[in-house]
Amino acid sequence: MSQPKSSTNTSTRMAGAAPRMAGAAPRIAVLGGGSWATALVKILLDNRVDVRWWMRNTETVQFIRKYHHNPRYLPAATVRMKSSAISTDLSACVKGASHVVIAVPSAFLKAALSPLAREAFHDKIVISAVKGMIPDENLLIGQYLLRHFDLPEDRFLLIGGPCHAEEVAQEKLSYLTISGRDPVRAELLASALRNRYIHASVSEDTEGTEYAAIMKNIYAVAGGIAHGLGYGDNFMAVLVSNAIIELKQFLRSIYPVRRDIKGSAYLGDLLVTAYSQYSRNRTFGTMLGKGYSVRSAQLEMNMVAEGYYAARCIHEINRIKRCSLPIAETVYRVLYEGNPPRDEFQKLSHRLH
Repeated sequence: MSQPKSSTNTSTRMAGAAPRMAGAAPRIAVLGGGSWATALVKILLDNRVDVRWWMRNTETVQFIRKYHHNPRYLPAATVRMKSSAISTDLSACVKGASHVVIAVPSAFLKAALSPLAREAFHDKIVISAVKGMIPDENLLIGQYLLRHFDLPEDRFLLIGGPCHAEEVAQEKLSYLTISGRDPVRAELLASALRNRYIHASVSEDTEGTEYAAIMKNIYAVAGGIAHGLGYGDNFMAVLVSNAIIELKQFLRSIYPVRRDIKGSAYLGDLLVTAYSQYSRNRTFGTMLGKGYSVRSAQLEMNMVAEGYYAARCIHEINRIKRCSLPIAETVYRVLYEGNPPRDEFQKLSHRLH
């Protein structure tokens, strides 16, 4: 995606009691069967939006049709919908939608979308709810869709945090950030998501929000490693403070626009991912700090920790950008060079301030 001009103002507009989407009622397809896809389906169903839901697993589809909840993810969340609205037929699900929400882990996205023709999204608004990059191409999701599906930049939106699916399932007050080059389309999507437990704001800093959502997973892995090694709250506070400095420097290098790094899409998303009990990236890091190998931690979790893939993508991008990212590079060396976490964090501790 083209780099925005440095004069762009990316101020975030907070949601109030906005009207529902104008014009024809949206038909939204949600792709993915995990916790975040389930949470988004719940929000949309609660808001009486016309939803289609695609996932690979036939047994899970049949279970949801009969019992109205996902047996594998967020089982307490009710997702009562017509049997015909949930399917394993990807092409049919996408074809009948005006908006397509992609909530598939980044490592599996290319395979998931492979049955679709290049023009599959030509008349759609496509929304990424993915918190990662395409691993072997080091591409943001928006960049990938532009390159492989000819999706125009102004038809791409991003759903950011800070928000954990588990709290959405419990209907705890949660906040979303909808980013896009077209602020009108972003606001219309935000209005479809808002309800008594979801607040949504909009931002034009699509790339910055997307990179922030990716990098906070790396920092959450770091926080988990520190926790597993026995570092305390004092160290964690310094670690997160330095992480937001790293993030600010990297975003300025990649997309130098005006943004408030203290905003919820940046600092807020970092905080919830680094500290929350629901953070799978923090859990993954904690296991590494406690002595698990990378592979054994991944098998034990049976869920995708996006920070694992993000660490390599950001490392490769930063070989060109040459930003100072000591925390991100420490995580990379633990994950991909097999360096002992304790040794790496001992060195890192002398670089933090």
